[in-house]
Amino acid sequence: MKISTKGRYALRLMLDLAINNTGEFVPLKLVSERQDISVKYLEQIITTLVKAGFVKGLRGSKGGYKLAKSPGEYTVGMILRLTEGSLAPVACLEDEINTCERCEDCITLELWKDLYSAINSVVDNVTLADLIERFNAKIGNDYSI
Repeated sequence: MKISTKGRYALRLMLDLAINNTGEFVPLKLVSERQDISVKYLEQIITTLVKAGFVKGLRGSKGGYKLAKSPGEYTVGMILRLTEGSLAPVACLEDEINTCERCEDCITLELWKDLYSAINSVVDNVTLADLIERFNAKIGNDYSI
């Protein structure tokens, strides 16, 4: 499984808004400069985040974006599933009911289930607040989000 740039950038965008939260709306141009991601690409991602209610937006000269909730209320899994869709390592695990004609005899199915469970365990137990703590612990160590 490979996370696309859209998923990675969405996480960086959300984390940037969390780290730079002053209560004010943050212009996308500032996020673009800090993250070295084009404004055009961020505009595509922010639309998805706003529609999902993860981010609030305000137009105008004092406009920009900010998180709709506190950083502790967003897991990495929520953000990645929104932008990536399913995080299942194989197609047969994407739906709640496995309709694969081979699932009864599949030798590797348990392996894929274990991998999927491990992925979910990690991404669903790390919040933006956790990532902020990691960021703060690494400030001074030439670290970028």
